[in-house]
Amino acid sequence: MRIPTTLLLFIGALILSGAGNVRPDASDHRYKEGDSVPLYANKVGPFHNPSETYRYFDLPFCIPEGVKDKKEALGEVLNGDRLVSAPYKLNFRDEKDSETYCKKKLSREEVEQFRRAVEKDYYFQMYYDDLPIWGFIGKVDKDGKSDPSEFKYFLYKHIQFEILYNEDRVIEINARMDPHSLVDVTEDKEVDAEFMYTVKWKETETPFEKRMDKYAMSSSLPHHLEIHWFSIINSCVTVLLLTGFLATILMRVLKNDFMKYAQDEEAADDQEETGWKYIHGDVFRFPKYKSVFAASLGSGTQLFTLTIFIFMLSLVGVFYPYNRGALFTALVVIYALTSGIAGYTASSFYCQLEGKNWVRNLLLTGGLFCGPLFLTFCFLNTVAIAYSATAALPFGTIVVIVLIWTLVTSPLLVLGGIAGKNSKAEFQAPVRTTKYPREIPQLPWYRSAIPQMAMAGFLPFSAIYIELYYIFASV
Repeated sequence: MRIPTTLLLFIGALILSGAGNVRPDASDHRYKEGDSVPLYANKVGPFHNPSETYRYFDLPFCIPEGVKDKKEALGEVLNGDRLVSAPYKLNFRDEKDSETYCKKKLSREEVEQFRRAVEKDYYFQMYYDDLPIWGFIGKVDKDGKSDPSEFKYFLYKHIQFEILYNEDRVIEINARMDPHSLVDVTEDKEVDAEFMYTVKWKETETPFEKRMDKYAMSSSLPHHLEIHWFSIINSCVTVLLLTGFLATILMRVLKNDFMKYAQDEEAADDQEETGWKYIHGDVFRFPKYKSVFAASLGSGTQLFTLTIFIFMLSLVGVFYPYNRGALFTALVVIYALTSGIAGYTASSFYCQLEGKNWVRNLLLTGGLFCGPLFLTFCFLNTVAIAYSATAALPFGTIVVIVLIWTLVTSPLLVLGGIAGKNSKAEFQAPVRTTKYPREIPQLPWYRSAIPQMAMAGFLPFSAIYIELYYIFASV
């Protein structure tokens, strides 16, 4: 266990160093009265579609002088974060009451843009000393009317910040919109708007180490989720028990037959064959597309290893609530470093299947997962660019990912493939394989592969669907 532990610590150190840019300007989170505390505006988007997000200043808010983009880590960019300095000044323990930070005359186009955003329940997200802040930009006044053309749309112009602190550290921040300070954006006409904000500070005894507990424990369905964890465990135990019972029964029934076919070939040939015994000599025949089979095994082993490492890193506390981009950074780094596992597994198994062109198999292994992923990314990134969404990756980030794949993933894949080719492992089938394959008669349509897969998968899918729903709801 010494090597995996060392590798785990190395990967964790890489991720933490890669996420170093996530921290605010004052990395120790300690401030004196009047010190500037970093506040960044991140993005806006419709509340009912969290994956659709845009830059904060894509809406015609007041843009202050000297707006600076925050330098972001790779994981933050992949996560769609686009942090810029916010127009509010929230210095440590500096209270403000209805302070005006901007007066603006909204044009007809800007009013229309705000109205569309309010209609879609747009929210904003900011970060204050690494603490997330959310709030809506406006509200729709239906006033008992059912016709959307009669609705009234209002833009909030006064935001109230309530900040909790413990000695020289920020513990919590909440943002509330003043429901009485509104701008009517129902009609397409120029409107004068005066944007204000209020800052109130309160002392709390909550220690700095526990300030993220509020976000870790937040859930919309806490009681239901707690109950369903027991249901998930119960389902898993039931499946494992049934699988164990079935495996035990099959092994008891087939053990004697396996021994006969493996040891006494002449007696097996004389014995009358029925049922599955007709094809016992074809079970371990090498597949027709052995290169695709070996490449799938290698890519699957790499993805399984990636999943295990992600779970282990989460258990040791690398991922904490709203550690922006840490998960995406971990996925990129671990996938690059585990490519050697895919190369070794695929090449070794391909040579066991008496494959000759191991180089082509290695190329197929490298592109089996990355190829479809790249095509999907190109399509989604093109759509995101067309809509100017934050999901669109900048050109520099794409270059970094390509360099990681070229300089880290590919060399490790080749090294793993060479090691697998030289492993000299031989495929040992538990039963002998006949020289000529037995002809299988034509089956009715309902016994073909796809209907059988559908019927076999329906029961476990229906059993686990409810549990998966609650798992995704909690995430």
